[in-house]
Order: sequence, then structure tokens, then C-alpha cells
Amino acid sequence: MKYTFKTLLTLAISLSFSAAFAQETPKEEDFFKVNKVRVPEGPILEVGGLVTLPNGNLALSTRRGEVYIVENPTSATPYWRRFAYGLHEILGVAYKDGALYVAQRGELTKLIDNDQDGKAEIYQTIYAWPLSGHYHEYSFGPKIMKDGTFMVTGNVAFGDEEWWRAESRVPMRGWAMNITESGKMTPYAAGFRSPAGISAIDSELYYTENQGDWVGSGGLWKVNKGDFMGHPASLRWTSLPNSPVKLQSDFFYSQMDERRIKNEQGRYIKPENRVNETFKTLFEMKKTFPELKLPSVWLPYGILGISSSEAVKIPANTFGPFAGQILAGDQGMSIISRIFLETVKGQEQGAAFLFRKGFRSGVLRLEWGTDGSLFVGETNRGWGSAGDANEGLERVVYNGKTPFEMKAVRAMPDGFEAEFTMPVDRKSAEDLASYSAESFIYKYHPVYGSPAVNTEKLKITGVKVSADGLKARFIVNGLRQYYIHTLTLDGIRSAEGFYSLIHPTAYYTLNQIPDGAKLSMSEVSTKNSAAAPAAAPAKKGAAPAKATATPAKAAASTKAPTFKEIEPLLTKNTCLSCHNPTKRQIGPPFAEVAKRKYSPEKILSLIHNPQPQNWPGYSTEMPPMPQVTKAEAFRIAAYINSLR
Repeated sequence: MKYTFKTLLTLAISLSFSAAFAQETPKEEDFFKVNKVRVPEGPILEVGGLVTLPNGNLALSTRRGEVYIVENPTSATPYWRRFAYGLHEILGVAYKDGALYVAQRGELTKLIDNDQDGKAEIYQTIYAWPLSGHYHEYSFGPKIMKDGTFMVTGNVAFGDEEWWRAESRVPMRGWAMNITESGKMTPYAAGFRSPAGISAIDSELYYTENQGDWVGSGGLWKVNKGDFMGHPASLRWTSLPNSPVKLQSDFFYSQMDERRIKNEQGRYIKPENRVNETFKTLFEMKKTFPELKLPSVWLPYGILGISSSEAVKIPANTFGPFAGQILAGDQGMSIISRIFLETVKGQEQGAAFLFRKGFRSGVLRLEWGTDGSLFVGETNRGWGSAGDANEGLERVVYNGKTPFEMKAVRAMPDGFEAEFTMPVDRKSAEDLASYSAESFIYKYHPVYGSPAVNTEKLKITGVKVSADGLKARFIVNGLRQYYIHTLTLDGIRSAEGFYSLIHPTAYYTLNQIPDGAKLSMSEVSTKNSAAAPAAAPAKKGAAPAKATATPAKAAASTKAPTFKEIEPLLTKNTCLSCHNPTKRQIGPPFAEVAKRKYSPEKILSLIHNPQPQNWPGYSTEMPPMPQVTKAEAFRIAAYINSLR
């Protein structure tokens, strides 16, 4: 066959375009588009609750005490109608038997449209609970359980002098309450701190928690009656006769140090993280406190959120390969994470992945529309978020195309098995260099949050790819029960298109290591393209190789890292949970910090001992981070100062 010059040129150009396209991995937004829902002028939608009604309309409650009905909410021109107003900080709404139910600051309220004019005429108190008047005593819910009763959770208050220490000043603060239609309340579980993410999944109660005192990081917990979720403030009420939790405050504090320390002036000192201390973990203390409930899945702080919010199950035939899994919002980082759950030896555990970022404001509420799209209710007043707006209502729409992702990660007796949404390129998947793993955990202490501790890099020694290319099982040495295992598969490529994984990292909470057969080394690939080749033996009498550069010259040639280069370090130390290179978030942008012209030594000092008075326009104080090493701080400083 003969080819003309024009034909060969066209073929060459075509191949070059194909190669370039193959290297460009699609992004989140290429599959899951975020659309702003059209809102009329006037309402300020600090969304506190969302529920889809049987006719497809959307009921929406706001922190400003209003309830709206949105007709045709998935259309380009939805119609808004105010249904109720004058209520107090509504942080949840539910529908049952023709009426709406909302959790106000101090009561569960039924809203009834008696004359069918589209507005509630009857505001009926189902049950009221005590309030001390503290601003932080939010109430969340209700969620309707399979027996038709309601679940509501109550936030704790905070101290006066010890403003950082959560308190349960009145009964049911830090509790989940089960409430009947007739108004009977039964305490259900204790130990909640800020349970904004109350959820009903498969008619079971789940919730997500915010990082804070006694809470090292957010996560997803399944809640059963009598459980203690870990925060001790609510234990002061467990002596009440109807308490299903029997753990007492005195016993808890006899085992756990409150860190109530005063300075020379007799004022309490805020507890901060101590480096190189002997610490306790949740799983260790469960041996002492059997009621203590471990999270099904941790959502690592600063990576998959800082203020975890509502979780919802993905319905069948919705969002493609992820049907049946769980999505969880985050108010602080304005993101949604995806969670795959499995049960091993009777304990729930699984993997968490980033799913979608870039929302306008803090993601607080999630609700499915009748068309399979996901409504996202947003707010950030007083709480701060990564989004630019103070409030909002958006909708995530799936285009039906399959993204290249880890569909699931499952625990194995000797490691993990990743399942993919499409076949992998076998050469990349059988290369150990495509995988990395480490494990870590958090402290259980009265400090606000915890750094990752006991971090350990893990060796991957073999991998077996399934015949259809949809699964890769890899051996990980040194699995640790109850630890979070960070599994990064950034070398894996798809068989078609040679794409990278959109989200190459999974965070697996290993509550139980399964029994079963382990892989033999004879059936796995041990190829590792990153392994250094053995050095050739030096010839007899040969002079030793000369160094390519002196240390002084090497130091002089060191350049400031780019954002892409520094991003893993910023992520590891949770800097990106509050800071952005150029945009104001919970903390100032790095570009603004650069204008202060701090020396590397000063930046190190401010990381270890922040000075909130330096940034009076920010309501959330930066916690001390003494775990950041000098070398890490100097590298971060080099990046920041490069932005001047």
C-alpha cells in the first residue's frame, strides 16, 4: 500500500493529538457538574435543612427561621413560596404524613397547612428541651426512623473563662433524643460534641462529627441506643433514671486527664497539643469504656474535611458506579466526600475518597431530587468555609459518563483490594511503583483536634490484577488494626485512554483485619520500576566518583517550591483546610501572609505559637501546631515568600 506525503502528515498529526489527549485526565467537573439553583431576590438562604416532598417539590429551612417550598426545583425557573417564618435557627426539616417537622433551637415543631393555601397556619410543639441561652446550643434534625419516631441531636455549649471547653449546661446537650409523635422523649445516646451531620441511612441512625475537643478528626459513626460517642460533657446526665448510657463523669475523668491547668495569675490555660507525649487513642480507651463507639470511617482532618456534615446514601441508578455508597458533606472545606462501607467480623469499616470540591459556601445539607440530582444546601455564617459566598443552594448533576476512579477498596488478610470503575492498564497496575501506603491515627484528648500521630510508611510487596482488569489486590506489610491507612495509587492508568485516577487516594479505616487466605508470592507481580538498579562493581584501581556539586553550591541553587510541589506537605499538615494560595478562607491567603515579609524563623515561630491578634479580621483562631518540624516549616516559608 502506498501513502502520499499528505496522508502521512495527516496520520502523524492525528497520532500526536491522540497522544496528547490520552495524557489529559478528565476532572470531577467533567462528570459531576455543579449548578446554582435560581433564587429570587430577598431570601438569604443560610440553608439548615432540605427534604424532597412526594410531589417532587423541595422543602428548605434556613438558619434565619424560615421555611420555603420550591416548586419544580430542578427546572431553570423554580417557583419559591414561603411556607413558615419566625422560627429559631432551623437546622433540619423532615416530611411525614402531609406535615413538615423542624428542629428549632429548643423544640421539635410540627408545621401544618390546614387550609391548603400553601402556608403553615399551625405551629405545634411536639417536644421542647431545655436551653441555657448559650449561642452554641444548636439542635439538629429531625430524622424519621423506621418506626415513625424522630431523632434530634443537641450541640454542647462552651465555657465562659474556658471558652474552648465544651459543656452540657442543661439536660440533653450532647445527646441524641428519640421523640414520638405524641411528644414522649427518650434519651438515645450520649457523647456528641457538634453532631451537625445527623443522618438516617437505611433507617439506621448515623452522624458525622466536627473536629474539636476530644474529637481528633471528623468521621462517620453508626449510632445505636446506649452508645457513648466520645465527648464527655454529656456524661453529667447519665445518672438520670431514663439514661441508656451508664458511664459516669467521675469514672471517665479518673481515667482521662481534663488538662484543667491554671497559670501564675490563676487563669485557666487552653490545652494544646504536646509533642512527644504519651497519649491515649479511642480504640485503647474502648477497653476501659465499653460503651465508647468507634467511627465506621474516619474523614481525615484537613484532607476530607474540618466540619463534617450530613451524609446520604446514593440511590440505585444514580451517580453511575457509586450507587449504594455514601456521600458526606463538609461545611468548612466546602467539599463532598464519598464513603464505601463494608462489615468485617461484625464491625463496620471502609474507605473514604474525595468526591467533589468547589462549592460556593459551606456544605451543610444534602438531599436527592426526583431526577437523581443532588441538592446541596450551604451556609457559613459564624462558622467559616472555603467557598466565597455566605449561603447558597446548588445542585450536582451527573452526565452519565463513567469516571476513572477507585469504585471501592476492601480489606484483605494481607492488604487491600481496589476495585476500579473501568479496566486498568495492566503494565501500570502490576508495577509496585504505582502504589504507596502509610498508616496513622489520632489522639483522644481534651485538645481541640489532633495531629496525625504514629505515622508509619508501609511496604507493598506484591500485586495481583484480575483477569478483567477491574481489581488489583496488593500486599501491604504491617497492617494496623483501628488505624487509618492512606492508600495512594497515583501510578495506575486506565486501559483505554491511559488516564490517571481522578482521585488516586483512599483513606481506609481498618477496624478489623479479615480472616482468610493470603496471596502467595508466586501468584503476584513484584516488579518495581522505582527500585534503584544495583550499582555496578567498581573496576579495580578506579578512582572514586566525584561529587557533582558542593553542599554550598547545592544550597545556592535551591529554588522555592511551586504550589504543586508543596501541596502534599500543606495537605499533610492540614494547612489547606484553612488557607488558600490567593483566596481568603477560614484563614488568610498565603499571598497575604507573604506581604508581611516574615523570615523563615518567624514563620516557624508563628506555626508553633500563632498570634491571632496579627489577623483581627478572622474569627477562627489558628491552633498551635508544634508537630510541624523546622525543615517542613522552612520549606513552607520558602513557598509563601515566593508569592511576594
